[in-house]
Order: sequence, then structure tokens, then C-alpha cells
Amino acid sequence: MRNPLSKTIVQIKPSGIRKFFDIVSEMPDAISLGVGEPDFDTPWHVRDEGIYALEKGRTFYTSNSGLKELREEICKYYSRKFQADYDPIHECLITVGGSEGIDIALRAMLDPGDEVIIPEPCYVSYLPCVELTYGVPVHIPLKAENEFRLTAEELEAAITDKTKLVILPFPNNPTGAIMEREDLEKVAKVIMDHDLYVLSDEIYAELSYKDKHVSIASLPGMRDRTIVINGFSKAYAMTGWRLGYALAPQIICEQMTKIHQFAIMCAPTNSQYAAIDAIKNGDKDIEMMVQAYDQRRRFLLQTFKEMGLPCFEPYGAFYVFPCIKQFGMTSDEFALELLKKEKVAVVPGTAFGDCGEGYLRISYAYSIEELKEAIGRIRHFIDTL
Repeated sequence: MRNPLSKTIVQIKPSGIRKFFDIVSEMPDAISLGVGEPDFDTPWHVRDEGIYALEKGRTFYTSNSGLKELREEICKYYSRKFQADYDPIHECLITVGGSEGIDIALRAMLDPGDEVIIPEPCYVSYLPCVELTYGVPVHIPLKAENEFRLTAEELEAAITDKTKLVILPFPNNPTGAIMEREDLEKVAKVIMDHDLYVLSDEIYAELSYKDKHVSIASLPGMRDRTIVINGFSKAYAMTGWRLGYALAPQIICEQMTKIHQFAIMCAPTNSQYAAIDAIKNGDKDIEMMVQAYDQRRRFLLQTFKEMGLPCFEPYGAFYVFPCIKQFGMTSDEFALELLKKEKVAVVPGTAFGDCGEGYLRISYAYSIEELKEAIGRIRHFIDTL
């Protein structure tokens, strides 16, 4: 029989995260510190709106772009929080999670052979989404000595005459790194000098522990060069509601909407009604969750220090990225041995790019009690090495 499969998709590697959690699911008493999902329930007032939408029979399609009221609230939110102004009618699209936004933005913008700069370590979807558009990924390995921030010099060195787009993944998954205004201003100058565009993944924008997140779209000259991707999963503990959004110049947003129209039709309707309430009334919920995450973050950093485990201080998201190079094991070997011997699942840094070798991603979207138990097991494992 003829080979039924696309060569492109066959050559794409599956997520490096999944194999550990396939093992964990079959392992009694295992503790997982690998999932990037808030351990909080969606706030009750948000769930109530979703329930009410179902009770009122709001089970119809919305417009392709999403509910007008939700798009208006998102644009007000971005103006209020991050000083970036967008038109809710022509420059805002409601997507099925932030991941769909990333996918359709790349498909709307790239032609075969266009180069996309991807700073790594980074979220696992960027690379395959670029490859599926027949774009060319260009990797920039970020460095611990720079706190895993992208520097203007690194960006300048990676640009060629085929470069079209830069992915800006901050606050960062898996490192927890952030970019402050001064960092972004230097990067923005390089982007404008070379007439490039930016896909700014800001899904962790609300989870910042040092200063308020700065969107590169708010900088002079950058709004019309930036596609902002965000959503409700992380800030509002709404992962299963599958709701994200994109903010982009009209010329780009129209093409993204066309792809969304043919592939998806619209995002889940009751999720959209719930999200209106979340974005209007959820600031206090975010504050509560951020305080809890910050407590866990500081606990892990102090514990690693006591254990002699090097880890730079992350100021965003809910991950730490400790270095395990001193033990003479690869990230994959360390994670597998830790899982087998102590029943603690963490993610090897290489799941997020080759430059993650020698590091682990540990999520602190878990209770202090769970973290204490897991850290005790990690400490015992390290003592045996």
C-alpha cells in the first residue's frame, strides 16, 4: 500500500514531556511536578457564568471572531493592564486556547522558506508549528548567565535576509525568565531596524513576581509589528475551558480569522460567556493565586540553595529551572532515575530545546504540602548520587 502519512508530520518529534507522564499515570504514590496547570479551581463566579450560559441555552455558534462583548473586554483589559490599544472589531480574535492562536498566526504569516527566530528553552509548540508551515526555525540558545533573557546582540547575530518573524516567549515556559522594559526596548530596536514582526506569547503575563509585565506591543513603533497571544488558562485557572485570544494588526488578524473560520468555526460559547466575567471581575482571584505561587517559588529557591542545587531566580510563570550538571547525568537520565527511585516526575530541560540539557523544569503549580513531600524525595535522591 502507498504510505498514507505526510513526511513532514512523521519527522516531527512528539512532545518530550509526555513519556514521563505516561509512566506516572501507571505508578502508585508518584508525585508529578511536571504539569503546567494551575492547581486552583476556576473561581466560582466564573463557573457560575458558564453554568448560567448553559441553563439559558447559550449553546449556539458565536461569530467566528468570538463574542463582541468578550473582545471588547479583552481590549479594555490590555489597555488598562499593559497600555496596548487594539480595536475589538478588527484586531481581536477569540481562539481555542493560546496554542491555536500561535498556530494560526504562523500559518497566516509564513511562506515556505521564511525564517522564524525561536529563543530556547521554550514552549514545545513553537517548533512544530513553524515546521508545519514549511518555515525555517532558527534557534537562539539562551544562557543562564543572562537569566535566560534574549539579548539584542543574540538577536542581531541570528538575523538573515530570510528572517521574517521573532517569537518572544516571555514570561517563559520552562525557565520562568522575564524581559523587562529595558531588555525589550533594545530588542525592539533590532526588530524595527530589520523590518521584522514579533509573535509575543504572553500567556503568563499576570504571573510576574518582580515588576508588572511589559508587553512589547506597548513600545513605540511595535504595535503594528506584534501579534500578541494570550488566554485564560493560566491567569484564571481555566485550562479545560480552552479559551485564548490573539491581538494583531487588522491585516494579519483578518487572515488568522479566515483560518480559524475554516478549521474551528468559533471557540466554545459557554467558555466565552464565563471569560467575560473572569476578565471583568477576576483581578482579586489573580492576586490571590500570584501570592500563593510566589510563596511556593521562594520556598523552592531557598530549598535548592540549602541542597546546593544551582538555580537562577525566575520572576515569571510558575516554573523553576534548576541546573543538575554537577551530577554527570543527562537531564533525561536524571529525570528517569528520579522517577524510578523516588517516584517524582519532573521534565528534562531538553524537552524544551537542546540548550535545556543539564536542567530540569519543575512546576510549582502544586500545594506547599505536595512540594515539601516531593523536595524531600529529591533531596534523598541527590544524597545517594
